[in-house]
Amino acid sequence: LLAYVIDPFLLAKDESPSRAHTHHVESLLMAQVFLDLGYDVDIIDYRNKGFRPKKEYRLFLSARTYFANLADRLNDDCVCIAHLDTAHFLFNNSAAFARLQALKERRAIATASMKLIESNWAPERADALTVLGNAFTLGTYAYAKKPMYALPVPTPESYPSPADKDFEAVRNRFIWLGSHGFAHKGLDLVLESFAAMPHLHLSVCGPIEDRKERHFREAYHHELYELPNIDTVGWVDVGSPQFARLVRHSLGLVYPSASEGQAGAVATCLRAGLVPVVSYESGTDIGNAGHILQSSTVEHIRATLNQLSEQPSEVLREMAMEAWNRGETHHSQESYKRLFRQAVTAILERAEGR
Repeated sequence: LLAYVIDPFLLAKDESPSRAHTHHVESLLMAQVFLDLGYDVDIIDYRNKGFRPKKEYRLFLSARTYFANLADRLNDDCVCIAHLDTAHFLFNNSAAFARLQALKERRAIATASMKLIESNWAPERADALTVLGNAFTLGTYAYAKKPMYALPVPTPESYPSPADKDFEAVRNRFIWLGSHGFAHKGLDLVLESFAAMPHLHLSVCGPIEDRKERHFREAYHHELYELPNIDTVGWVDVGSPQFARLVRHSLGLVYPSASEGQAGAVATCLRAGLVPVVSYESGTDIGNAGHILQSSTVEHIRATLNQLSEQPSEVLREMAMEAWNRGETHHSQESYKRLFRQAVTAILERAEGR
């Protein structure tokens, strides 16, 4: 029984899954792995809290939201795997409110631009955990003392190598890419940083006009719409020619998020060959491809971007190639399938041993 995102299973054969979020392709890949392992697979939406099983299951995997409630309705010998795509809700929500409090103190702005996670006891109820993320994300669940298996975010698109990019021309150009929860994902910090650095250019890619972000948009109207070095693009399909042009004319991604499982925006931009300047809490290993921010403050973001933009072109090329290679190696759908299969196999072996 797979309880995750059901939308991609309802498409016609000639339709492609949505690129709006990586969990669409994730859900398909999970089902394919279970089929490859010889299972029949029943699929429900992870928000289907009213589901009542009509059969016994050997294996159950579900997102965190209603995991415990669903698991309690299954046969006692069913192996239950919680799939966790965020940091623990207590860490995430504490970090979210801390960002909003800091924004209120810094700019006298009160906004609800954050990403809160519902309380859940999936780690306590599960036999094992698959976790989208790295050591940071895993660390927020270590208290549960359950077997944990880290998985990479699988991006839906591949991109050409940045080897031929003109890094002298793009050294001062960056993007911020994200969805709702602009303050949570650090857009306020990025806008304030670029407002004080007119020699650097920022393209803002996200659902800026959405009514949910009205207060944020009003508070940062000057930075979003009135500064010559900040271009507010809006929502961008990462498989579109528009995104390809942005990548071709940009050096890197700036993404100081307060908390993630593993940020899909970072994984996508790694695979596109953009140099990442990201927070530790973005949950993504970047190697020597860019910079993990030591602190997500305006001062530190500015210092890091200035230092990066002043590097020789060949150094920037090497970093971009490192980003692209890491994206190709770690964030492809093939990599996700391989690691997910390894995790499920290891979990079943442990269950058989017990």
